[in-house]
Amino acid sequence: MPAPGPTLSKAAPPRRSVPPPAAPAAPGAAFARNLRHNLTAHGFLIGAVVCFALFSWYPMVREVFLAFQKTESGQTDWVGLDNFATVLNDPAFWQAWRNTLLFTVLALVLGFAVPFAAAIVINEFRHGQGYLRLLVYLPVMLPPVASVLLFKYLYDPGYGLLNELFGVLHLPEQQWLQDPDLSMLSVVVASTWMNMGGATLIYLAALQGIPGELYEAAELDGAGLLRKIWHVTIPQTRLILSLMLLMQVIATMQVFVEPFLLTGGAGPEGSTTTVVYLIYQYAFNFNDYGAAAALGLLLLVLLSGFSAVYVRLSRAQDE
Repeated sequence: MPAPGPTLSKAAPPRRSVPPPAAPAAPGAAFARNLRHNLTAHGFLIGAVVCFALFSWYPMVREVFLAFQKTESGQTDWVGLDNFATVLNDPAFWQAWRNTLLFTVLALVLGFAVPFAAAIVINEFRHGQGYLRLLVYLPVMLPPVASVLLFKYLYDPGYGLLNELFGVLHLPEQQWLQDPDLSMLSVVVASTWMNMGGATLIYLAALQGIPGELYEAAELDGAGLLRKIWHVTIPQTRLILSLMLLMQVIATMQVFVEPFLLTGGAGPEGSTTTVVYLIYQYAFNFNDYGAAAALGLLLLVLLSGFSAVYVRLSRAQDE
């Protein structure tokens, strides 16, 4: 027999080569890579920042400088607090603030309560809520000029629909926009109709988030509609109501479009002159941009306080 040959050992698996350690990334390489991956998003973000910088931040900064400057014959000089003294010594300044506060109070009575009541009514319907939401939001989609022209027709003392209705009811006709005692109320009614749609939808969303068990428990306790609203609806929507109240105060303090288009701005005996309209007069009627900027800065400081409260409440809601 032939001698047995040498036995072959089991072949060992090939060794895998270990790659050398990667060289450290150059400074800024990670940033450049992320920038390339998010180039589209950064492009949209940069566009928004540029728009805000040009049309929001720059005008505010420029207003601060203008409030302490005066330009005459093409020459600009620093005048300190002279523009503020000019504004404060103007009799129209205090009248404008009184009118603005009156508009704010009336707008809170109507523009704050009416959308909330409308949301409660819509929430009670089990069918057709979509059509009702569309109906209540339609005035917001109309151009402000079209809405104002509609109300000018309604308020017309000769052939206006309101006076026609008063005649049918044997009531005395009214000079809605010509009477100093009625002009501001007429402006508030028009403004409420034009802007209540958004607030109504926000209130409706808040109402639909209230658990139905709370209303069932209130009904078992014998609570009627008003008691359910007072003890269930309002406490459950208290934070939303507070936020909307502050937002409405901030918005109504800047009212301009409605009185400007309905009564020409000043109104009979200055009854609808608001702070923003007075700023418009200083800038474009009197060519006193320094006084306009000073008054705008005063309004900005006041509204910044309300905005700070709004931000604080918003954070509380998020928490």
